[in-house]
Amino acid sequence: MKEEILQLLEDQTYTRRKMDELAEHFGMTSTEDYITFIKLINSMEDEGLIMRSRLNDYYLINQLHFYSGTVQMNKKGFAFVKVDEEREFYIHENNMKDAFDKDTVLIEKIPSHGSREEGRVVRVIKRGQMRYVGEVKRGKRDCYVDVDDAKFNQPIFVDSAHLHGAVPGHKVVVEIKTYKPQIKGNIVKVIGHRNDPGVDILSIVHAHDVDIEFPKEVYEQIEAINDVMEQIENIPDYVREEDKVGRKDIRNWQTVTIDGEDAKDLDDAISLKKLANGHYQLGVHIADVSYYVTEGSPLDKEAVKRGTSIYLVDRVIPMLPHKLSNGICSLNPNTDRYTISCIMEIDNNGEVVNHDIQPTVIHSSYRMTYNNVNKILDGDVHVQQQYQEVVPLFFLMQELALLLRSKRDERGAIDFDVNEAKVLVDDKGKPIDIVPRTRGASDKIIEEFMLRANETVAQHFKWMDLPFIYRVHEHPKLKKLQQFVSIVKPLGYTIKGSLEHVYPNELSAIVDASKGTEEHTIISTLLLRCMQKARYDRQCLGHFGLADEYYTHFTSPIRRYPDLLVHRCIRNFLFDQNYEATAHFEEVIPLLAEQSSFREREAIDIEREVTDMKMAEYMSYHIGEEFEGMISSVTQFGFFVELPNTIDGLVHMTELTDDYYHYDEKNLMLVGEMTGKTYKLSDKVKVKVISCSKKDRTIDFELVGQKARIKKKKTIQINDKKVKTNPRKKGKINKSKRFPRKRR
Repeated sequence: MKEEILQLLEDQTYTRRKMDELAEHFGMTSTEDYITFIKLINSMEDEGLIMRSRLNDYYLINQLHFYSGTVQMNKKGFAFVKVDEEREFYIHENNMKDAFDKDTVLIEKIPSHGSREEGRVVRVIKRGQMRYVGEVKRGKRDCYVDVDDAKFNQPIFVDSAHLHGAVPGHKVVVEIKTYKPQIKGNIVKVIGHRNDPGVDILSIVHAHDVDIEFPKEVYEQIEAINDVMEQIENIPDYVREEDKVGRKDIRNWQTVTIDGEDAKDLDDAISLKKLANGHYQLGVHIADVSYYVTEGSPLDKEAVKRGTSIYLVDRVIPMLPHKLSNGICSLNPNTDRYTISCIMEIDNNGEVVNHDIQPTVIHSSYRMTYNNVNKILDGDVHVQQQYQEVVPLFFLMQELALLLRSKRDERGAIDFDVNEAKVLVDDKGKPIDIVPRTRGASDKIIEEFMLRANETVAQHFKWMDLPFIYRVHEHPKLKKLQQFVSIVKPLGYTIKGSLEHVYPNELSAIVDASKGTEEHTIISTLLLRCMQKARYDRQCLGHFGLADEYYTHFTSPIRRYPDLLVHRCIRNFLFDQNYEATAHFEEVIPLLAEQSSFREREAIDIEREVTDMKMAEYMSYHIGEEFEGMISSVTQFGFFVELPNTIDGLVHMTELTDDYYHYDEKNLMLVGEMTGKTYKLSDKVKVKVISCSKKDRTIDFELVGQKARIKKKKTIQINDKKVKTNPRKKGKINKSKRFPRKRR
């Protein structure tokens, strides 16, 4: 009936809009039906779907110039409320009422003072976030929590009954219980003291509502298995002979894993040989996680909840427990392991001319690292002698990888050559160095092989026309591309032609043209920012960045849930030929795609926030030191400077003391009013570190050579005589002489 009511009210010509009239229209005339109808109307009003006018007529909210949307708060106090994909309202801090970031609110459109639409919050429909992470501090009466999130600028008061053992200095998770007349909360978890090692990282993790430890008891409704830990204990750490039935035995194939030095979850192995016809037989063998993690099991539901493993500077928060990820599912050397293999025949043009997807059992020959493979390919004799049995394999891998890369370049795949940083910490979590991540030849080999396996599996299922989950990267939006074109023009890159139907190879040409120049990293970063975010979807919409019509994630089921879901589809449809499950997968895949995309974004945010925090902490030990850097971004309040180690900091407009600078938005530069001096993208500058905030995760620079803007303290003595004060007399207090208290 809710949809019917909305459809009726949408009709502008319909005039009978009072409660009684609407009830009569829908035949809700009996006392019982009328009461039910009233409750429905009230609930729709609470949801922000409809509103009542001053004449007690009901309308859709937009018919009365009211709108509902989600608050996107700025740490300075103002906000934007997005009502749909193309429309948002600016909300001044004085018009926020009691709304906070992520709240769903009802807003009223008000006269704007500029080109953008403005509004004011009428009421909060639904709270978006009830739990926050912060530090317990002592107030005048009760303790309060100073929230870490800069977008939430109010103290959360906690009385002694709701502290639950927390004391000032503790980092905690607090849940808001009431918002009026004062924000009060209940502490639900004590993370640790603010100075304890690792508490700073755990605070960020808990702020995103991520569980670190696996629960002892989950999903009690599952028969026979009451918790995750029990299920894990029932998993053997070896491959049983009876379970090998139905699997292709390729244990005699020469297979290797190539991973980082500290990697323990080895989920992919590679085999490669030349065939008699001159073609390559590439085998990408992926850990058969779906064999152990069955759909609907406690393990599976916990994996859905987590969505992905999270890789932080000092730890990994895994999607699956270590007994699986580092044990039976890890393709450890000299051990039998179950895999799902994508075996491809690739011709000399880099085309997959034949392929087979099978359940297999392998026996990895070597556990290789990227560093050692790089040394082998670079001609390190000592390492080559150590692994002489597989040295020819790695050179054959390099040969095929270069061929595949050439094929990708031909179709126009964009190489986003963006610098990434690696934060090195000691055993107490203190950052000791920040170094750029390097990608050697072995990294690129594995990348090419995984890409080709993902493409092959996606294409296989697309032509089968069965339910499946794809990795999609849609065409960039026109507005973003126009911004990119205008930004790179001052850098000397003019783009001609229509942007409405731009192809990946055309954008890739821009990146290629900038290679070898100082602005190459900036061009790559700017292009990456104008792209839409890759996500998961049930539809095969293609991957713009890879210039690929078919793409999925198949190669990492230990750390990504979509990969596990892909394996489950393979097992159901290819191995078991269980087509009765088609309707089931059609139902669950859209939901799982949305959940996986959300958890991926959350993981990226956590990883970025932790890295930014550790960078700010690292630079706090270098205050006063000078560094060479490059301007990476220009804004109306200053410009950001990126150092060679990828750290970037802000030179605020107020620190430019040699002139008054204007922001040239069109050409993305700052221009001096008197001198005509400019600061633009890719300019080399020398900066000094002046301040760092670990809490706000910010770094501030000033330009070397400019006079610092330091406010000198001045003391003016107006009276050198001591004034005797009379003790407070009993009696009435003259309230007019009191200073008025500010209302929050």
